[in-house]
Amino acid sequence: MQYRSLMWILWPSFLIGAATSATVFALVDPLDITFLGYLKASRQQVYAGGFFLFWLMAALSSALTLHMAPRGRIVDDFGDPIEG
Repeated sequence: MQYRSLMWILWPSFLIGAATSATVFALVDPLDITFLGYLKASRQQVYAGGFFLFWLMAALSSALTLHMAPRGRIVDDFGDPIEG
């Protein structure tokens, strides 16, 4: 995979991960969250885990979007290439 494609995937997903984790943890106290019913984690662990989870989900979404984007030459209705 090219470095430019990684940039197109990771940078927007990083911004969305940061915004999403800020929004979620403004509404949810990390100390109220338990894992598997009995595991408690510190605030920093939940903040970091939540951020990386949101970043991963946004990165998968961006990667899928880039994968489905049209490739090759883009042509108009008459078959002439569109420069851009």
